[in-house]
Amino acid sequence: MNKFGFIGVAVLILLGLLGSTLFVVDQRQFGVVYQLGQIKDVITQPGLNFKLPPPFQNVSYIDKRLLTLDSADTEPLLTAEKQRVVIDWYVRWRITDPQAYIRNVGLDESAGAMQLNRVVRNAFQEEINRRTVGELISAQRDSLMSDVKREVTEAVKGAKPWGIDIVDVRLTRADYVAAITESVYRRMEAERQRVANELRSTGAAEAEQIRASADRQREVTVADAYRDAEKVRGAGDAQATAIYGEAFGKDPQFAEFYRSLDAYKASIGKKGDVLVVDPAATDFFKALREAPGAAPAPARR
Repeated sequence: MNKFGFIGVAVLILLGLLGSTLFVVDQRQFGVVYQLGQIKDVITQPGLNFKLPPPFQNVSYIDKRLLTLDSADTEPLLTAEKQRVVIDWYVRWRITDPQAYIRNVGLDESAGAMQLNRVVRNAFQEEINRRTVGELISAQRDSLMSDVKREVTEAVKGAKPWGIDIVDVRLTRADYVAAITESVYRRMEAERQRVANELRSTGAAEAEQIRASADRQREVTVADAYRDAEKVRGAGDAQATAIYGEAFGKDPQFAEFYRSLDAYKASIGKKGDVLVVDPAATDFFKALREAPGAAPAPARR
């Protein structure tokens, strides 16, 4: 190997060694420097840092941002009245002490999330056991979340601190299990159907009352109108009779003739009427026979 090749190889080795001693800590992370498997230093500020090359020192990173843990367990919990409910919740938490976290929890965020899930579920179970379903969906829901947050905080700040802070605990859903939910829906549907039938019955009864009242008013109105009409008609007939009597009293012969004409009109004035009588043997056609210019009646045989 010539002199220039040796120099080039040496430069590459030096660059490699230099690169293994440099590391960058992002503003979203903690940098944890290990020396022979033990935590040597924790870098909390972002920037370029130095360490010994492997295997003397190694570096790992832990997220320092606000983390969210969502519930993944669908096992039902028991309330104070022994009702089985399914809940959904989430927890907002962050790592504040990487050394305590690594010693007591694990090397990454997933280890903390796994253990935190167990603690939060146990806290919810304990608090829900003390409350009824009605309290879970009422104003006591806020006190439930506050109590769970307090219990979880006490657990992670205990004899062996986890090195994390619990920022918030929220209960997003509390519902019956599927079998109970179906039964509740059926009861609600039956109750609504009962109320609907009651309203229909009440409405039908009121409708019958209104209809009966309207029919009664109609009958009364018609009867009153008929009574008034009969009074008017009676008065008119009486007045007409008086006028006819006065007029016909002046000329009885004309009155008889006039009534005969009305009788003819009523009897033979319609199309298709057939009347079989003997004009000479009845007084019905007397007015016609006595009319001026009328033909004499045929002699009876």
